[in-house]
Amino acid sequence: MNSETDHHLPLHRWDVTPQQAIELQKQLASQVVREGKLVDVHRIAGVDVSFNPRLPESPVHAVVVVLEYPSLDVGERRSVSEVVNFPYVPGLLSFREAPPILKAIAQLEKRPDLLLVDGQGYAHPRHLGIASHLGLLLDLPAIGCAKSILVGHPAGNLGEQAGSKTDLLWKNRVIGQVVRTRDRVQPLYVSVGHRLDLESAVDWVLRCGRGYRLPEPTRQAHLFSNQVRRAML
Repeated sequence: MNSETDHHLPLHRWDVTPQQAIELQKQLASQVVREGKLVDVHRIAGVDVSFNPRLPESPVHAVVVVLEYPSLDVGERRSVSEVVNFPYVPGLLSFREAPPILKAIAQLEKRPDLLLVDGQGYAHPRHLGIASHLGLLLDLPAIGCAKSILVGHPAGNLGEQAGSKTDLLWKNRVIGQVVRTRDRVQPLYVSVGHRLDLESAVDWVLRCGRGYRLPEPTRQAHLFSNQVRRAML
């Protein structure tokens, strides 16, 4: 395990029931930092997990892909495939996927400066989606960049052009932003993970675009996780 990247905090055990997981989320949410700006960014990590939904007992394939910034060229790629015991429960994704993701990140040669996660951050029923959970455990700035809404609704109409955005509201509070990353393509749902504010989170998602719906770090992670999964068939 690389000492430069082995920074995750032993905040809790992973062998918990779904109800215990919910209580842990409630406790940990208060530790998440939802403010801050990033200045010195050279390495941006994207994480993703793939699995066969028809075979729930098959391994999950967790990957991390690190891109150099600002070139967005792929630097490191690491993967971990393992069987997980925690069930697939909406809102409790991190208790299923975070352990193998953390193992993959621990294999990196150098610690990333920013983490982009295919999932929710603050835009979560208990404000501790997988992006916030990972950011807190790793003490890294993190952004939730989800393809669908878990809770909330758009505050207004969204323009068709890339860069258009509107607030994501839940219980009369802003929990994220709906962001169009490509002209006339379905938007993404961006929320703070940890250690930066919402404006910065949206800005970094747009900075990491290369003309696709997904920002390049999570797009490359998605491609790599599917590659790993197919290789295991």
